[in-house]
Amino acid sequence: MRRAARFSAMALGAILGAGILLAATARAQQLVADLSSHLIAITTGFTGTEVVLFGAVDGPGDVAVVVQGPAGRVNVRRKERIAGIWMNTRSVEFDDVPGYYAVATSRPVERLAEPSVLAREEIGTSNIALVATGAPPGRAAEFREALIRGKRSQGLYPEGPVPVTFLGDRLFRTTIHFPANVPTGAYTVGVFLFRNGQVISAQTTPLVVSKIGFSAEVYEFATRQSLAYGIAAVAVALASGWAAGAVFRRV
Repeated sequence: MRRAARFSAMALGAILGAGILLAATARAQQLVADLSSHLIAITTGFTGTEVVLFGAVDGPGDVAVVVQGPAGRVNVRRKERIAGIWMNTRSVEFDDVPGYYAVATSRPVERLAEPSVLAREEIGTSNIALVATGAPPGRAAEFREALIRGKRSQGLYPEGPVPVTFLGDRLFRTTIHFPANVPTGAYTVGVFLFRNGQVISAQTTPLVVSKIGFSAEVYEFATRQSLAYGIAAVAVALASGWAAGAVFRRV
């Protein structure tokens, strides 16, 4: 009991110390923020995780947090029923699409600033800069919405911003959830301080999502030796099927 109490006191002291340090730094800077961890390690059995962002400001204001990455190319295909068969009839390509995108704000997004300011900082899914290639005239928005719906259905574009909570007048925090299927790669965590509808300070913090351990070795093997990985996967499947058949024959 004494050991647990001593540990709790140390943890509380560390949190208070970090808060005091952030508040002191914020007096010299208008905004300062950091993450509870800058590395998300994906191991076998990974089911998702959460990262806490905490920070301080030098006075009243609103805070918005944008987490995105890694960017890549995405093809959105439209299916139509032709002669009773569903077929892909159109394909639109989007470049630099964030594999993951999440927002946290201290107030509703539309109340932070004018739409032009939000679009410039890409705050909110409607403001992500997505450039379509090959879209039919006047239908780019339709394919864009389909892209965002697909990402949301995978849990990679969480619906609506999560709250940024202020602890007093200066300290704030929020929790960012990453699902089990979160893409690996380099992420950016942008933190913005708004006053009177304008961004007066901003900070970018890096975050890395990486596979480690056995799952990383399998992923690297599958990426670099795709043919050998495919042959091995088929061999394992055949061996498993043969083993299962042998067991049932004995029964």
